[in-house]
Amino acid sequence: MSSKTVAAGLVLLLTAACAGQTPPRAVPGVVSATGSPACAEPPRGAPPAAETPTTVDVIEQAYLCILSTYYSGATLDHRTLLNAGFVAFTQELNRDGHDLAEATLPAMSGDRTADWAAFEKLFRRLTDLLPQDAKLRERLAAATLEAIVAALDDNHARWAHGMRRAPSSYDDEQYGLGFRPNLGPQTAGNPGIALPPLFVASVLGGAARSAGLRPGDIIESVNGSAPFVGTDVTPAAITALYPRYPQAGPVRLRVLRQDTGRRREVTLKPGLFRPDPAALQTVTAERLGGDIAHVRLRGFGPDSADRVLKAISRLNTGRGLAGLVLDLRGNGGGSPDEVNRLLGAFAHGKVTAYQCAPDGACETMRTDDGVALLGLPFVVLTDRACASACEHFSAAVKDLGLGKLVGTRSAGAVSGPAQGYLLSNNTMLSLPSKHHLAPNREVIDRVGVAPDHHVPQTPEDVAAGRDAALAKALTLLPGGRA
Repeated sequence: MSSKTVAAGLVLLLTAACAGQTPPRAVPGVVSATGSPACAEPPRGAPPAAETPTTVDVIEQAYLCILSTYYSGATLDHRTLLNAGFVAFTQELNRDGHDLAEATLPAMSGDRTADWAAFEKLFRRLTDLLPQDAKLRERLAAATLEAIVAALDDNHARWAHGMRRAPSSYDDEQYGLGFRPNLGPQTAGNPGIALPPLFVASVLGGAARSAGLRPGDIIESVNGSAPFVGTDVTPAAITALYPRYPQAGPVRLRVLRQDTGRRREVTLKPGLFRPDPAALQTVTAERLGGDIAHVRLRGFGPDSADRVLKAISRLNTGRGLAGLVLDLRGNGGGSPDEVNRLLGAFAHGKVTAYQCAPDGACETMRTDDGVALLGLPFVVLTDRACASACEHFSAAVKDLGLGKLVGTRSAGAVSGPAQGYLLSNNTMLSLPSKHHLAPNREVIDRVGVAPDHHVPQTPEDVAAGRDAALAKALTLLPGGRA
């Protein structure tokens, strides 16, 4: 068993690129009215300090950071951000039963500085009229900042806050309901990617295992709400399946067992559980169909490309391999550098993507030609949970003709690589400064990457332990067999 984890969950968003700690590096010339840097890159080599309450000064930092570093920050209409923030502020006031007659946003002049000053003045005046309730003020400020970031409508613009690790948890433990549904958490932000039915894709442990859930069980309701109305997903129902600590409210499900036709109600309480170790491994590998390597990569994290290549090398000892199935289903993304390194095992001298500014100037991303070519035919498995860097890889494979894609269309969540900025309350604002284009210069954000062979996962296949996409992939490789 590993040692107890003491770092807060926010540490997961900070990549330690060097061993020693370095101070936050501010974007030159961008400061708030308090003199604090609006955009400070996080210190390297150490976890952040404990999170402190969100205030209007923190909101100002984020506002200025967006305007100075976001992809279209120089040209976007700042009033859309302030309007969205104030709408959220008033909605939170109303929910708490403290609506105020004075809570009306004044007309804005179009000047970014003057309009912020008016917004801040009103924010302070309204909060001064409220009871001396620190939690209420924190909720109001957090709702305002969340809405400002959400107004960017960008899947790589995020404000990470309130991320805590469950007490007494270990590195090999997870928090949640103990199962993976077929729809990922990104469904709430991009509901158009979801198709019915909702079902249990895998059981990891915890409450789901104790309740006797099985892969293939169809989920007909979540907390009394249908997950789909016709073909339209209910985002709140999907979100409820992914509780984060300290969310501890029970989740009620009505499930249908397909082979018996039995319906039953189960109540799952979020908690810590220890899944099968294989479910925690970034890279797993096995030899299938005689001469075919099946390698699963769950994320493009540090050293992931080399770990995939080492796994292939181990399988290639003795009797050589005839082909490779690279399984990227459920891969939520990671580092573009790792994508380029892994693509370097399949092609050299190729453009893998472009990162472009609003004026059309683009930075070219290329294969890492320091990697030895594998010389293996390969197939890539994708699904709707293949996002961000996973889509960078998949689009390059398809556009460059390196291999075939099998499965379903990817998530369409690849606006551009995000840089993290540490705000003064030790929360993290992540913003992309450029937007992603695939090698043929097509936009895949919101669109996704379409497979060459559409093979969706069905609850019937999952219940029977069949993997139709993998079976199809084997038929596309020499020596492979379903």
